[in-house]
Amino acid sequence: MDSYQNNELFTPRSNVQPHRATLVMVMGVLGLVICGIFGIVAWVMGTSDLRKMREGSMDPSGMSTTNVGRILGMVSCAIWGLMIAYYLGMVTAFF
Repeated sequence: MDSYQNNELFTPRSNVQPHRATLVMVMGVLGLVICGIFGIVAWVMGTSDLRKMREGSMDPSGMSTTNVGRILGMVSCAIWGLMIAYYLGMVTAFF
């Protein structure tokens, strides 16, 4: 057994879930580009994961990426909401 494997830094903690920061980030970007539903998913997942990271039940190494994905989800929800309101306003203006 190598000496670095005995180091406390390299021992995995079995009670901590792995973070889903990349997934939250991808959902946030897809929410901006494709459809607002992905933004809602990013917002909900990001909020849930950040709560778990603060509680210590999820790996906190992806906290900043998760937060960025959550914020992208919020922004995408706002943009898609404004677009839907604009188009509904345009449709009702003609009828």
